[in-house]
Amino acid sequence: MRNVEINQIFIKPVAILSVLLLLFMACSSDDDSTDTSEGTDDSDSSVVDVNTSYFTTEDESVIITIVPCTLSDGTVTDCYQVVTSSLPTDHNMGPWCPGNISDDAEAGGIWLEDGEVHDVDGAFIENLATFYNDDNWMMYDGNGDIYITESEEDCINAANPDVGEEYENFCVECLPAYISDLTQTWLIPITPVLQDTSLFFTTEGGGAVGPGGPGEVIESVPSTRGIALNGIEFSAPAPTDNILSAYTIAPFDDAGGHINVHQGYHYHAATGFSTKVEQEDGHAALIGYALDGIGIYELEDEDDNEPTDLDELRGHTDEARGYHYHVDEAGNNNFINGLKGAYAI
Repeated sequence: MRNVEINQIFIKPVAILSVLLLLFMACSSDDDSTDTSEGTDDSDSSVVDVNTSYFTTEDESVIITIVPCTLSDGTVTDCYQVVTSSLPTDHNMGPWCPGNISDDAEAGGIWLEDGEVHDVDGAFIENLATFYNDDNWMMYDGNGDIYITESEEDCINAANPDVGEEYENFCVECLPAYISDLTQTWLIPITPVLQDTSLFFTTEGGGAVGPGGPGEVIESVPSTRGIALNGIEFSAPAPTDNILSAYTIAPFDDAGGHINVHQGYHYHAATGFSTKVEQEDGHAALIGYALDGIGIYELEDEDDNEPTDLDELRGHTDEARGYHYHVDEAGNNNFINGLKGAYAI
């Protein structure tokens, strides 16, 4: 705008002040419209802060506080500390193992294999030898009663990678009573800090592939992928090869979760049971946050459509949510493939 001396303007001072005030208000309005917390364009630089009001904190099964933290890229910032009882309060847990080969799907949970979700009913247990093409599978007695772990000790021993022969051909079922005093604590950055180089999770060991490629595995990356809005862990893929090699099966319930005494109740698949936040524009619902503070959303939107532009991490960007993830199909025993942002260390 051209500078003009006041004494060259032949309008009243009041009019000058009015014009300047209008210009100031217009500039202020423009500044407000560029709030990156809501996402302003399709670039990968826009993020949205974690919203703790979405968590199920009313019954104190999830307790959230703010603490200082350091992120994996050296950023010193504030994180939400999320402490949970490891037991969901928004849906029932179990059942996992049916009692007899005559039982229907209501008596058991699910099993994830080759991208498919299978009901663990009596017929599934009866036909394991055919399902896995191995005659060593025989998980029931002459009456059709299924061999199921019956105690916390059995649960621990059957889940051991070096499981003894005495636990072969058992359906492993660990109960909520075994973890009544267990709590879990996670840190997630309040504001995600996106990185130029992403971390890709390895399928085993809980690590992630570093910038150097597959030969460089960062062991400090936890196996946890994120936290559901009910405080339950989105865990790394279940080690099904180890489980099956001992001729055991550890089913998930219909919510995609099961229990071990170290992690508590945790998810291996998103099947729509946990707390979600529906989106006003019909986008897939928010179900939790990854360890880098980036939102994790269901796979399908309200019209049952899947996103078609996801990157290798299973993320993309839109104006309302910034960069965010979409979960994998439940049958893939997976949530997301890595982290776009820095995580707390």
